[in-house]
Amino acid sequence: MPIVTLRELLDHAAEHDYAIPAFNVNNMEQIQAILEAANAVSAPVILQASRGARSYAGDTVLAALIRSTSNMYPNVPLCMHQDHGNSVATCVSAIRHGFTSVMMDGTLQADGKTLGDYDYNTSVTRETVKIAHMVGASVEGEIGHLGSLETGQGEAEDGHGFEGTLTRDDLLTKPDEAASFVRDTGVDALAIAIGTSHGAYKFSRKPDGETLAIAQLEKIRGRLPDTHFVLHGASSVPESLQDIVTSNGGELRPAFGVPVEEIEACIRLGVRKVNIDTDLRLAMTGAIRRVFTKTPEEFDPRKYLGEARKAMASLCRERFERFGAAGHARGITCLSMDEMARRYTAKTADA
Repeated sequence: MPIVTLRELLDHAAEHDYAIPAFNVNNMEQIQAILEAANAVSAPVILQASRGARSYAGDTVLAALIRSTSNMYPNVPLCMHQDHGNSVATCVSAIRHGFTSVMMDGTLQADGKTLGDYDYNTSVTRETVKIAHMVGASVEGEIGHLGSLETGQGEAEDGHGFEGTLTRDDLLTKPDEAASFVRDTGVDALAIAIGTSHGAYKFSRKPDGETLAIAQLEKIRGRLPDTHFVLHGASSVPESLQDIVTSNGGELRPAFGVPVEEIEACIRLGVRKVNIDTDLRLAMTGAIRRVFTKTPEEFDPRKYLGEARKAMASLCRERFERFGAAGHARGITCLSMDEMARRYTAKTADA
């Protein structure tokens, strides 16, 4: 199947009430592991790259890796997504390199650190939507700021994020503002802030209603019943993966992620895309450390990276199954970008 747009995948997920994991990738082994798992359970998949990943691997290399690996699994519908684009230009460059979906994160200005107000966010996101839809690409926007409801601290990850203190009000997406933002921009998906954050250290304890505000998602859902929501910072940071890292020489502070059962509750409230990065990093790092601990003489990258690939594939498969995506690959039509562009054009004309 061809590489498809985010909108097509999320429309299908909404129709059948499931969510699709969106895995951040940087290298060949991650891409192979994710697609192997998706193929094993017949699930659609979203592979996403941050600006840091694009810089690390190189746009040409990363796009070629994704496309060539996807050819090995012709029955897996796949979306190539730019994560946390910091400007219209960044998003356009991703589309030029073959990405079928982009995130324009206007909650921060182009430096990736300074807060952007509502007008700025709306302006840059609306411009991105206009350009992307002309060629059939999808756009994810964001309203609200990721960060800890426990400490009030914003978070920075991979060179992107506000570092400082925010009020609880700032750290939660406001339902009325979300409704206005979707209307004013025409985004295909909306990332919301309910207390999740990037990285391993999201909470100091297992999250509850004060630290993970699912009730806020219910309010947003009430205003936007037909919008596809995105949950950023949604790695579960399993204790079992932490134990593998620490028992093989790694050092991690006690870390709590978003429990899978809480993600499942969010899926019932309209979350259709669930972003995962830290869990892959932990699975990969733990597997490599274990190889070096058991066989310290090993220096063949194929041996330790092969074990890392197995560990990541196992984790990915479990996420596809828990989020309800398993078995849905065969039901997706897979429209071309040209067809999606015609649909966007027709929708605009009708409006």
